Amino acid sequence: MKFGIVSDSSCDLSLQYAQQEQVTIVSFYVSFDGERYMKEGKEIAVTDFYQKMADNPGCYPKTSMPSVQDYIEAFLPFVKERMPVLCICLTKKFSGSMQAAINAREALTETYPEAKIQVMDSQLVTAVQALFVQEAVRLRNSGLELEEAVKALEKIRSSGHIFFTTKDLKYLEHGGRIGKAASLAGSMLNIKPLLQYFDGELGPTELCRGRKKSLCKVAEMFVDYLEKKKINLEEYLLVTGEGLHVPEYKTFKDDLRDKMGKKGYPVKDWPQVQIGATIGVHTGPYPIGVGILKKAEI
Repeated sequence: MKFGIVSDSSCDLSLQYAQQEQVTIVSFYVSFDGERYMKEGKEIAVTDFYQKMADNPGCYPKTSMPSVQDYIEAFLPFVKERMPVLCICLTKKFSGSMQAAINAREALTETYPEAKIQVMDSQLVTAVQALFVQEAVRLRNSGLELEEAVKALEKIRSSGHIFFTTKDLKYLEHGGRIGKAASLAGSMLNIKPLLQYFDGELGPTELCRGRKKSLCKVAEMFVDYLEKKKINLEEYLLVTGEGLHVPEYKTFKDDLRDKMGKKGYPVKDWPQVQIGATIGVHTGPYPIGVGILKKAEI
């Protein structure tokens, strides 16, 4: 292993994968009362986070970024072993997590001037950030040096694209994405949001009537994107994700698989993630979506 890998918990990788591939996860914090903050995935499971939201419809939890000390504690074991570190953070447009990591690096290099810590803005979120970290793991496991891996990863960041929906509009309203009047009208008319993340930003919110139709539309939008961009899926990674588990997630995956197959993309299976709290506070308990990222070249 030529370098260690650290990422904040917004990458939504499973604990099992992180342990298996020796990826250090630095947790975001989540709070339901604005006073007590718990480490995502460590002091509160993501499923428990969503279940509490589902059980308390008027509850709007908050997240807080990892602290400088959290990153120092993550970097220190590698620094003491004189191993370079690659730290991959949630897009800096959404959080100060990356700046906390940079501050931690500066604090550590005062004591350990030989420390080599590369802090990288993934420019991505949730499931595609997971793919990005997994590509970093693949590059590391292939024997690349830190600098070589960073160059390869920088070339694929802009290829990340997510299509997703959620069950209602009130969390988007609470977060300022849509107005109260639109949210109220949407609730009365059973309107569901269709969202995309690309180029480091959330795209404009589209609307669709009915949960079933919105999930079908997400799959259609994704396949249309593959055709429009003339994407060769052999050169890309595909991922789907959900928040709190619901039976319609399997229906969504089956529909997505069917639609891709009919358009000449016969993909049988792909990785899945549980969408974490950093996105969940804005979507509510029931986000479902699909994402794509280009594979890094070795």
